[in-house]
Amino acid sequence: MAKRRITQETFDAAVRENMEEFEMDPDEALREAVEQFESQGVELSCIVKAVPAVSSEDKQEEQTHEVLTDGQPDLLDAEGQQFLLDVLKKYRAVSCVTRVAIHTVRHCCLKHEQNRQDLVKGGVLPLMTVTFGHAHEHAKSIVLEHNGLKVLIEAAKAHFDNTSVLSELCATLSRLAVRNEFCQDVCDLGGLKIMMTLLADSYESPELVRQVLSAIRAIAGNDDVKDMVVNAGGVQLIVIAMNRHMSNPAVCEQGCACLSVLALRKPNNCKVIMENGGALAAIQSMKTHSDVVNVQKQACMLMRNLVSRMQNYSQPILEMGAGGPDSPGPKDPSRLWGRG
Repeated sequence: MAKRRITQETFDAAVRENMEEFEMDPDEALREAVEQFESQGVELSCIVKAVPAVSSEDKQEEQTHEVLTDGQPDLLDAEGQQFLLDVLKKYRAVSCVTRVAIHTVRHCCLKHEQNRQDLVKGGVLPLMTVTFGHAHEHAKSIVLEHNGLKVLIEAAKAHFDNTSVLSELCATLSRLAVRNEFCQDVCDLGGLKIMMTLLADSYESPELVRQVLSAIRAIAGNDDVKDMVVNAGGVQLIVIAMNRHMSNPAVCEQGCACLSVLALRKPNNCKVIMENGGALAAIQSMKTHSDVVNVQKQACMLMRNLVSRMQNYSQPILEMGAGGPDSPGPKDPSRLWGRG
């Protein structure tokens, strides 16, 4: 005899009823709903067994589950595989559709070897190779054919009292620093000197500071430029800027990112960062913006780069509070950050 089936809405309503009427916690309410329907002979293989979310604070408007295949890759049959392939072929020019299709393919392949093999055999790989834009080529053209770096740096010199113009110029420089030699050209043309001066003199403007830090981060992708930034006093200025604008998550994010790039593969730079309070500023940023993912990410990258080749910094960093207020740290603290 065929099992009974219910809709997703019916299942979600039962879970909510368990939470609201019987005051169960979410996990208990979900478990109780599953047991209740299974005891009644209901088929739940096509039901998303998750606590339904709400989209508003008053809980009046309920959200549907975003992706049915998340955690249930068995639901993808041959017809569904062909549907995904057809969508990827037909809507290649529609980014929003392509994004959802790729998202679904990922869920279906994540824990399902057969789905992976079937989709590859069906030709999914060339369809997943989405064409990139021409930003890199445009940047090369601006720099090489139109002398863009010199024009921008000269413009910065001409408008040194205009914060908004300087912010845009720094943002543009960061986007043009796409090649190692371009990073060096920015310094040779006087761009690094301008950035250092702006950090020292215009530290009251968080938006300008953020854009300057973004530009420094970009050009410091060149290992020689890393040393030039540090030798010019860049670490001290970055830390001062972070401490001055500790309440601004964007400044903290870019400050941590800058220090992280400067520390990468550079033990001597790590020493300067530690001695000038860079690690402490990053940890304070993490505490201040505990709910900002990018701040946490960039700060963690900085910690990793600081201890990657300087394991003796692991314990001091933990003692600054990186391990949390109640964590004494592992016996081998270097394992917390990994090696590089």
